[in-house]
Amino acid sequence: MIRLNDIIEKANSYLYLLEPELEVIKSAYVYSAKVHTGQKRSSGEPYLSHPLEVAGILADMKLDVSSIVTGLLHDTVEDTLATLEEIESLFGKEIAFLVDGVTKISQLPLTSKIDEQAETFRKLILATAKDIRVVLIKLADRLHNMRTLQHLSEERRKRIAKETFEIYSPLAHRLGIDWVRTELDDLSFRFLNPEEYEMISKRVTKKKKEWEKYVEEVKGILGTKLTEFGIKAEIRGRFKHIYGIHNKMQSQNIEFDNVYDVIAFRIITTSLRECYEALGAVHSTWIPVPGRFKDFIALPKGNGYQSLHTTVIGPFGERMEIQIRTRRMHEIAEHGIAAHWKYKEGRIEGGDSDKIYANLRQLLEWKDIKDPTEFLEAVKGDLIPDMVYAFTPKGDLKELPNGATPVDFAYSIHTEVGNCCTRAMVNRKIVPLDYRLRSGDTVEIVTSPDKHPSRDWLKFVATSRAKTKIRSWLRIEEREQSQVVGKSISERKFKQNGLDFQNMLKNRELDAALSELGFKDIEEFYLAVGFGKVSVADLLKLILPKGKLEQTPERESRLQRIINTLTRSTTSGVLVKGYDDVMIRFANCCSALPGEEIVGYITRGRGLTIHKHNCPQLLDTDPARRIDVEWDKGFRGPRAAKIMVVCSDRPGMLSSITRSIASSDVNISKAEIHSTDVDRAIGTFDVAVSNLTQLENLITSLKKVKGVISVERILGVEEAS
Repeated sequence: MIRLNDIIEKANSYLYLLEPELEVIKSAYVYSAKVHTGQKRSSGEPYLSHPLEVAGILADMKLDVSSIVTGLLHDTVEDTLATLEEIESLFGKEIAFLVDGVTKISQLPLTSKIDEQAETFRKLILATAKDIRVVLIKLADRLHNMRTLQHLSEERRKRIAKETFEIYSPLAHRLGIDWVRTELDDLSFRFLNPEEYEMISKRVTKKKKEWEKYVEEVKGILGTKLTEFGIKAEIRGRFKHIYGIHNKMQSQNIEFDNVYDVIAFRIITTSLRECYEALGAVHSTWIPVPGRFKDFIALPKGNGYQSLHTTVIGPFGERMEIQIRTRRMHEIAEHGIAAHWKYKEGRIEGGDSDKIYANLRQLLEWKDIKDPTEFLEAVKGDLIPDMVYAFTPKGDLKELPNGATPVDFAYSIHTEVGNCCTRAMVNRKIVPLDYRLRSGDTVEIVTSPDKHPSRDWLKFVATSRAKTKIRSWLRIEEREQSQVVGKSISERKFKQNGLDFQNMLKNRELDAALSELGFKDIEEFYLAVGFGKVSVADLLKLILPKGKLEQTPERESRLQRIINTLTRSTTSGVLVKGYDDVMIRFANCCSALPGEEIVGYITRGRGLTIHKHNCPQLLDTDPARRIDVEWDKGFRGPRAAKIMVVCSDRPGMLSSITRSIASSDVNISKAEIHSTDVDRAIGTFDVAVSNLTQLENLITSLKKVKGVISVERILGVEEAS
């Protein structure tokens, strides 16, 4: 466990602490030790070890005294009897605000882990908008928790690792803190795919001495060449981290021994001019690989990263990546936005750091999205690290995620430009709206007031902004149509019962009945009727004398009829809250399994459709048509699932795979396998499993089969309507 003196020594190396600053750090340590007395972590260590380690990580980030103090105090309000008022009285408003910013939402009556995760992250974003240190402290907290994740249950390990991989690692990348992002990636990979992690880790260890010898040889050659050019520079060799190697193997469908760019070199110069001179020295020594040069100095990444990247054919005929940057660029590449911190003034410097901060503040745009699943999807989409850079006709630069289209570009300019986008021109040529933009493209958007978003756009747009704006427009349109339908049905039903609907509305004769049904106004009632979530008969029952309604049979809306008339005994294993034995169907797009959180959706003409709670297709629908459902815990029937296995193309491989599936007590209903042109075979298997756990165990078992390269669950595609 790190000691307080170690933290003070780290901080003093860059802050030159004054006596009052030393005292506040010591006071925070004493207070944290006092309130955490008797508490232990899952590892059995005293709980105080965690805030100490977090404070140490913040010192590694080279943050200010207030951040380090908050690291020591960050769990006091959440996990002890301490209050924010007490923190403020002892340490001041600034530190109380930072502690509150990193405190999880846990007191609210949230219905699920997704709700809790969404609201906690929403709070974090709002606090970060006021003070960037909040998110840096949260990253330090998450990093230490990931370092000790092995002490938790497997279910919690996987859930936390998945959240880290999807949100916190991309967040570290967005802030430019490369060493934190790299460690979070590796730790997430370790707990999400332990077998693959262990295999790569062992092979890296085995090859390390050989790689270290290679690094020294190349550094010697580079050093000699740079000296010839009169360039003073530091040369470093680095190994690709474990998840990076795995990613390369997956993306290129190759095995470990065929990953040739495991080692990269960095040349750190003293000036910007020497960066380009060093590039010339490298290219005069080894042949550059065409199309593999990137100038991130002239065109920095959105997180402030600057460097020259080139790939050359190295001294032994292998591909070798070399990065060239100044000392200041290297500091920013390692520490990101933290490298811009003006410690004594409590603010971020101007210039490039303003762009990084503004980039992060874009996440604020999604704070008003009410649906927690859609909110988290929007945030994750905004954290996508791979970017393309396109220009407006006036030369303004737009940074978009890889795979972005002209529609994404249009929405990045303004919502109305996106909503009215009719066609696009890229580099003065007309292109389809689903064209994938490339860095350097100049994009011109042509608009028309008669043009409106299409649901088909959701199939190809890449940005969270475009997806959210398109969904919003479609929902507004759908709601307006449903309200018209609901109003028409209401007027007709009232007329059938001899009532003047509009006159009763005008005289406010329906207010009490609407309130009793839970509607704040008639527009909300129209919407519910149009969506089929309520019947006009429910309102009439509260107005007409008892027995009169039965004389006029109610003809229900089509959607309500689906819910109320197609009820029968079912073996689906799903319970629908508010209805008994409703006939349902499962969406092919996500193929939900028992053990996964699910949502029911009223599908026009097809009854209730069951989706996973985070199904992308479900996000394109109106939340008003969703119904709470849950798995019947007593259900034991089989559910269909599909898996894809990539393996070596050799005799007996299929037999080994099918034996492994059979030994997991899983039936195969369909199997297809074909060879590729790189000595690989790809097999898809339709299997019957009882729940998610059985499927996960099957995948783990298959990964252990000799010759199997990867196994993953695959899903179908279906659009909710």
